[in-house]
Amino acid sequence: MIRAILFDLDGTLIDTWDLYLETYLRTLEPYVGRRPTFGELRALHPTSEVRALRRVVPPGEATQAHTVFLDHYRQLHVGLFGGIYPGVPGLLDTLRARRLPLGIVTGKSRAAWDITRTMADLGTFDVFIGDDDVQDAKPSPEGLLLALERLGVAAAEAIYVGDSPNDAAAAGAAGVRYAAALWAKPAAERLGFVAQVRETGLWAELPEPSHLLPLLDAP
Repeated sequence: MIRAILFDLDGTLIDTWDLYLETYLRTLEPYVGRRPTFGELRALHPTSEVRALRRVVPPGEATQAHTVFLDHYRQLHVGLFGGIYPGVPGLLDTLRARRLPLGIVTGKSRAAWDITRTMADLGTFDVFIGDDDVQDAKPSPEGLLLALERLGVAAAEAIYVGDSPNDAAAAGAAGVRYAAALWAKPAAERLGFVAQVRETGLWAELPEPSHLLPLLDAP
């Protein structure tokens, strides 16, 4: 029986691709001495803001660099935030109507989430686990296990909806069913992504947010 739904945030509920990309590039440029390339940014695996910055900035300057990061993130938000993905608000409304506990487990900092949630009304969640709350980022299961503990729900009774291999690996390590959020991915990328996450455990493929609903009565 499904008793709780946990969601990744960026790339799953909200579109922050362009926003994060430009924020990282502007933050890192003074440290690199030029505007980094997209490939250089990807090599940092920027799924966690502070952890990614620590791979570039001098020791002891990560906190200040993150403050600069947040300033850019705030200033760029109006122009580059892609909004809530279509279908997500309806899914969340339906889940809340069913009185299912909802949570977010993300690599996003709470400070960045505080900026975004003033402009993206996703409603209230029963638990929020951000990068500030864990020692180890995904694919560690730490965030998911902490969310389950706070909800009082067993791993076998929860679903984690996410858009990355790290999400799938974290869910597998936590013993949580993983549902692949495919709605934000180009059609040409979906087959490759599904094949990749299937290696760590794939419970369901979700081309659209609403496709989760018929699966909730699964044993």
